[in-house]
Amino acid sequence: MALVPTLKTWMLVVPALALLGVVGYRAGGHVRHADPAPAAVDASPVVALASAPAQAQQLARQLLTAERGNAIPSGLPLDIRADIEGDTDLFAYAQRLQLQAANGNAEAAWMVSRVYDYCATYAMDPGGYQLDNALLSGMGMTASPIMVQARERVARRCDGFVSSDGLGRQLILTQRLQAAKAGNLAAEASLFADGQPLQNTPAYRRGLVERVMDSRDPEAYMALSTGMGQRASGDRALDGLVAGDQFSELAWRLAACELGMACGADSVLMNNFCANGGICSQDGGQDFATFVYDAAVSRQGAGKMKTLVEKLIKQRNGR
Repeated sequence: MALVPTLKTWMLVVPALALLGVVGYRAGGHVRHADPAPAAVDASPVVALASAPAQAQQLARQLLTAERGNAIPSGLPLDIRADIEGDTDLFAYAQRLQLQAANGNAEAAWMVSRVYDYCATYAMDPGGYQLDNALLSGMGMTASPIMVQARERVARRCDGFVSSDGLGRQLILTQRLQAAKAGNLAAEASLFADGQPLQNTPAYRRGLVERVMDSRDPEAYMALSTGMGQRASGDRALDGLVAGDQFSELAWRLAACELGMACGADSVLMNNFCANGGICSQDGGQDFATFVYDAAVSRQGAGKMKTLVEKLIKQRNGR
């Protein structure tokens, strides 16, 4: 899990951390935004809900849930992962997933955690998030519109979540632990990448990486990626594998895209990097792979990167 992607240390195109430092980035739940202006008559439901008294918030939340419940099918698609892309109402999507997860569906439990991860920054303070967007828009900086557009998409898709939902690190880890114990490989990989593996023996660590490679599951590749970068440096259990530096982390991400992960310009991956991590492409049409080779990898390093990706996606031992 990475609420703020680790790639920001060397792929920062927009000075988002500086921007958010000015307008009040709520890291760790500490709110430091400007005093809200009086709400306009046509203020968005998110801002109005965030500024209402607690009892009014709860009532509005119940009404919103009931209204959406009447308009949304009760079932899930055959491909549960597909609905996290596009313009899905992620609050309603998560509700449907939770019902399936409670019945032992490991894939649904994993996707709930992905929704929580994507929406967590917004859910900390929906009203403040919108105020930050307004302040960013008013700064007149070249980079601001790109990030604001990405953040507004998060706000639209995550509308319905509120701070009392507790969409923080602990809830996400708990959800992923549930999914991993139920047998979801991507969730198991994400726990390893976040420093919370199901086991911490050398044999387990190497075995997990090999199981991910054998699975050819793009979600598992992407989930494992941050654990295979610099965090893996010096881990003898991973000798001979693609691990241990920033190239390795990117290679795992690119391999996930090659294997079918949604990595286009409008994907959750690109939107999340920009909105929640400040890693924004100045070309709105770039997919993740193009962005990486354009902004993060030198021409001299491109050949090495492609070799690493090929190593990751080739069949192992005929499998």
